[in-house]
Amino acid sequence: MKEDDERDESKPSQPGKGDTGPDDKPPRREDPGGGILMGRPFGVPVYVAPSWFLVAALITWIFGGQLERILPQLGGLRYLLALFFAIAFYASVLVHELAHTVAALRFKLPVRRIQLQFFGGVSEIEKESETPGREFILAFVGPLLSLVLSGIFYLGLLAVEPGTVPGVLLAGLMVSNLIVAAFNLLPGLPLDGGRMLRAVVWKITGKPMSGTVAAAWVGRALAVAVLIGLPLLTRTGALGTSARNAGGMETVTDALLAAILAAIIWTGAGNSLRMARLREHLPELQARALTRRAVPVESSTPLSEALRRANEAGARALVVVDGHGDPTALVRESAIVGVPQHRRPWVAVSGLAQDLTDGMKVPADLAGEALLERLRASPATEYLVLEETGEIYGVLSTADVERAFVAAMARPQGK
Repeated sequence: MKEDDERDESKPSQPGKGDTGPDDKPPRREDPGGGILMGRPFGVPVYVAPSWFLVAALITWIFGGQLERILPQLGGLRYLLALFFAIAFYASVLVHELAHTVAALRFKLPVRRIQLQFFGGVSEIEKESETPGREFILAFVGPLLSLVLSGIFYLGLLAVEPGTVPGVLLAGLMVSNLIVAAFNLLPGLPLDGGRMLRAVVWKITGKPMSGTVAAAWVGRALAVAVLIGLPLLTRTGALGTSARNAGGMETVTDALLAAILAAIIWTGAGNSLRMARLREHLPELQARALTRRAVPVESSTPLSEALRRANEAGARALVVVDGHGDPTALVRESAIVGVPQHRRPWVAVSGLAQDLTDGMKVPADLAGEALLERLRASPATEYLVLEETGEIYGVLSTADVERAFVAAMARPQGK
């Protein structure tokens, strides 16, 4: 039910981790995965996570028990009807997420995937909205569609006999979509209402980070409220159950449900804070500033001679060039370390080099999110950094980018 404008909810992506050999094919963007692929509406893959089956089974069991009291004549068929309800409910959740997706695509924001999972769905939007107004719209369209669906099911309910199978299904879908809308409108991250609050604070202060901090802390307060309040509401009968019947296994189930919901909200709020801090420091990652000075060497040059030239020039990287001085390969730092000192005069740099691909050539002026995206699209350990004129500027090491990334994230906010 929430939307994500981050590439990874649990930790920052590590660009370019791993090697690509000289015979590798040109890299392509990998399918994000995330469960069973159900389709690609609007070109965005939709996955059903394994956790969905657990929730579907739980909904089937709970709703089937309710049907036994409402429609006892169904017998064992009530569980088949309850399974149909679970599928229809998650179809409604998918419509909710598609609303976020369509709005994101309308604003030219790429959507990595939609995933239906435990307690709802996630639309993984890869970039942040450019304005607070767009952020507000992007967040609001999901709950709005859930409210519209609830209204449609209510109109359908008016057209059927109460107490019948269609009547019970329509009533259940009406109420469930109303709950989805109301829950997502709560003003705390990672819920849609939290993103709306973030947009409002962003608009008032002019600082997206201030909006994120405010909405994240409200989200954490909501998590505590859910953890404590949901079991209390159930025990007092405020949710429509008799207080005297709320005991034993039902009490344990309510407490477990509250703990899971609270953990999801608390974790999501924390992840939103981390991702906001990441984006605040992303401009500090500049290819030009992180690039190592390099010396050009021909492929037949012994490693010891190449290292001597690099030391004299104060360089920390080697670029293999052809007879015309054009770069053809990069000498991998890990390969140099693996050659013992006494063997270096007898090993040519060509044996330690990785052939250059177009993806390994990075403009010197690339920075921030664009730099990370470029490295992520073409994983390698080193990249050749070029000026606009095509002149060699140096070599960018993935390890240096990762160290700069970690250092930037470790700095306090605003520094």
